[in-house]
Amino acid sequence: MYEEDYSDKLTYRRFPKVPIERRMGAFAIDFVVVWFVSSFFGQSGGWLVFLLGWLAMRIVVVDRNQGQSLGHYALDMKVIDYRYNRVPDLVTLAKREGILGFTAMLASLGLQNFGNGLLLLFLATPLLVDCLLALFDEDLDRAFHDRIAETIIIQTQRGFSLDLRLKKLLATIQRNMRQ
Repeated sequence: MYEEDYSDKLTYRRFPKVPIERRMGAFAIDFVVVWFVSSFFGQSGGWLVFLLGWLAMRIVVVDRNQGQSLGHYALDMKVIDYRYNRVPDLVTLAKREGILGFTAMLASLGLQNFGNGLLLLFLATPLLVDCLLALFDEDLDRAFHDRIAETIIIQTQRGFSLDLRLKKLLATIQRNMRQ
């Protein structure tokens, strides 16, 4: 009777999982770059520069660079929309990175006040809670910001393979030290 149109149906594909330590490495690369730039502006306006830099790197760059920020490019990963298996649109990226950027900005404020350990722990807690959820998601390794924006991080062939290059360099150094 009625013929169903399957072009509207969402497709779900299984993607290779990205190890959590690689995700942490990519986050650390992006965090350090943005934190370094924002540190020139001091504590009074540094948080705003950090947030704007984070949003530029993780929304504009990701949108223009096939789902990869600097850290994701360095470690061969990209972010995709879980529902449509493609690079997320700007609104989805803004939702995702708004949450992650705010928690990263709080952690950067805690790092700037490194002398006060309790304040550092207090300000870094939202970032830790957000990212710890990825450890307990056995299927897709999605953190809180990934769940809200319905995105996932996948491995890709496009990138610099920094982690593999560093492993190879360390193996060469160890081999040369033994000889």
